[in-house]
Amino acid sequence: MPTLRSSIVPSLLLTVCAVARAATAGEPLAGTQPLTVEGDLASAMVEGIDRFLLRQIEQAPEHRAAFWDRDTSSPEKYNASVQPNRERLAKIIGAVDRRLPCDELEIIATTSQPALVGGSLKFEALAVRWPVLPGVYGEGLLLHPTRETPIADVIAIPDADQTPEMIAGLVTGDKALPAEQQFARRLAESGCRVVVPVLIDRDNKYSVGAAGTRPTNQPHREFIYRQAYELGRHIIGYEVQKMLALVDFFAADAKRNEQKRPIGIMGYAEGGLIAFNTAALDTRVDVACVSGYFGPRDRVWEEPIYRNVFSLLREFGDAEIASLIAPRALVIEASRVPEIAGPPKPAQGVGGGAAPGKLTQIDPLASTREALRVAKLPAAMHGPLTFMGGPGADNVLPAGSESTLEAFLHYLNKDAEVAELGPAPVVRRQPDPQRLKRQFDELVDFTQDLLAQSEETRRQFWSKASRRSIEEWQESTAWYRKYFYDQVIGRFVVPKEPANPRTRKIFDQPEFTGYEVMLDVFPDVFAYGILLVPKDLKPGERRPVVVCQHGLEGRPQAVADPSVNDHHYNQYAIQLVKRGYVTYAPQNPYIFQDRFRVLQRMANPLGRTLFSIIVPQHEQTVDWLASLDFVDPKRIAFYGLSYGGKTAMRVPSIVEKYCLSICSADFNEWIWKNTSARSPYSYLHTGEYEMFEFDLGNTFNYSDMAGLIAPRPFMVERGHRDGVAPDDTVAYEYAKVRLLYADLKIPERTTIEFFDGPHTIHGVGTFEFLDEQLGWTPTSK
Repeated sequence: MPTLRSSIVPSLLLTVCAVARAATAGEPLAGTQPLTVEGDLASAMVEGIDRFLLRQIEQAPEHRAAFWDRDTSSPEKYNASVQPNRERLAKIIGAVDRRLPCDELEIIATTSQPALVGGSLKFEALAVRWPVLPGVYGEGLLLHPTRETPIADVIAIPDADQTPEMIAGLVTGDKALPAEQQFARRLAESGCRVVVPVLIDRDNKYSVGAAGTRPTNQPHREFIYRQAYELGRHIIGYEVQKMLALVDFFAADAKRNEQKRPIGIMGYAEGGLIAFNTAALDTRVDVACVSGYFGPRDRVWEEPIYRNVFSLLREFGDAEIASLIAPRALVIEASRVPEIAGPPKPAQGVGGGAAPGKLTQIDPLASTREALRVAKLPAAMHGPLTFMGGPGADNVLPAGSESTLEAFLHYLNKDAEVAELGPAPVVRRQPDPQRLKRQFDELVDFTQDLLAQSEETRRQFWSKASRRSIEEWQESTAWYRKYFYDQVIGRFVVPKEPANPRTRKIFDQPEFTGYEVMLDVFPDVFAYGILLVPKDLKPGERRPVVVCQHGLEGRPQAVADPSVNDHHYNQYAIQLVKRGYVTYAPQNPYIFQDRFRVLQRMANPLGRTLFSIIVPQHEQTVDWLASLDFVDPKRIAFYGLSYGGKTAMRVPSIVEKYCLSICSADFNEWIWKNTSARSPYSYLHTGEYEMFEFDLGNTFNYSDMAGLIAPRPFMVERGHRDGVAPDDTVAYEYAKVRLLYADLKIPERTTIEFFDGPHTIHGVGTFEFLDEQLGWTPTSK
């Protein structure tokens, strides 16, 4: 099995714990206040994190000014001053690869399919493609006006679930759009040369992983997003690159023919998002029109996951992106958008796992307020900004309305007019049924090539780390640790609250006493867990601690409650306390399925992840444990299974007060695990893991995280029958760790134990490793 889900029904587990608590509840641990909070503390934790993140999102606009240094003394200086913002926007949407030259559009024709798709008396439509990235082409239609000289060059982008033919008026029957919404056709008939690209749609027909054996209900856009995100790319960035390649073509064509024409871009719904970002990144676009997209982004975490952009809200709302288009013209159209209730429902033979997310109508009033916010930005260089539509449902326009086209054309060419609708265009041929699949496969293949290259990319990223000695390693990796926390995990720059420890006794066993513990972390955020204390402590004695971390959908009780025996954990916190260790089992917030998935989505636009909460929880926990008079503060170790193993890789990499880390049932070639479209072990086609870290593939694999733990002891526990990955993949990644420790002349501080078992705590080699590295002689075995 790919990961761990608790084998205990949560309600039953809560009932068992409630009975145990009622029977044994007693005094608090010395030096702490009584814990009086009742109910499900894990649920209360998730609710508190939700409130904290909502507050952080609400406050995000207040901090954006720090990212901007606008010079409004001239348009040229303004554009230069915001270029760093453009570059950061390009990075977070994944538009970072060098494009191929695009000097020409290629006409697509075969012996059975002519290039001419159709047209009218005013334009002809040809099937075209153009180079973008190695192995990646844009495809669509070229609408060439029959007039001798076009008045402008325009990219017209449909919604993801529309074809180019639909907005070009080259579809008949039920799928035909009303003539007034065929904005590509209307622009061509008004004298513009128009290219209409294909966007990846929201169907899931081709979303099949593991070499065609794992169909999933992920929309095509999500399937590409999931693998691209880990590699610092994005479906948004890929499609923006296709539009930028068209701008390259228009510019090259104008230079070749010495006929400079204005360049415009117009998009609807998903196409509006792509048009908006394209115009923000490229000053060669003279006029942009965004229909059915512009508005506040503070609820972007509720939208489909393929709109999730890491750190977007730290620097950008739509108003800030609009300011990158200034002083060029921007037309915003408040139009109705497609309503998407969620991903496709899993069908027979099709797996689930798609992320929750919906598209709803944009509030025209909220959209208007966001447009007004552009004018309020400090010292912005404002260009022409036209808002079509307005507050109230009656003012919501159809996409590409007459008034919108008039404004758009006016900014392109003050003498241009919207042509009257003539007879419907004639359709000469149907779209190539393989066109969308080609577009989809090209992006998948390009991303998989990035995966193959990622190991070398990471090697170059780590080239400044010196292995010549432990001291040089620690000194040279301090920068990497900071980068990992700030840029990958995401650090909340929020002062931690006083811990205010509250405890209550819940177990009184012959060999140990158990306490529930609650610690404050941030406003509304607390840490919670179960502390087990041996009863044979001698006065003044300080014992080592092992923090025992549960996995996905788990609870501390599954690890540390004597009345619960989950076969994945084998009561390992209890086994260890019987060996004489103090143990602590924290509650991590990856619980309640979609509830924790949504927390990750809320954190991402802030440049944060769920581990941005988990790390401070552990920082507070370790500090509190170290303050206990029976704990040796220099011997606090971490040992986690499955999702707890994910924690074992990330948290001790940052929290250096953990003196040792053991990763059980999770250590892996992690980038491959998350992004491979060809392996049956991949998380790409499942819903079990959705805590992706943006651009991780180019910076930190698991061996690199272990490098941040070094020179502290590090161990991997691996069952041969564990479905997380094959043994050879685990061994391949671990070999890099072993070499590092050998280079640092401390090979005895790391090891891997393979055992003949499944996804479970084995507790043999790991217990021996703890004893040896922590200098502890077990009181019993």
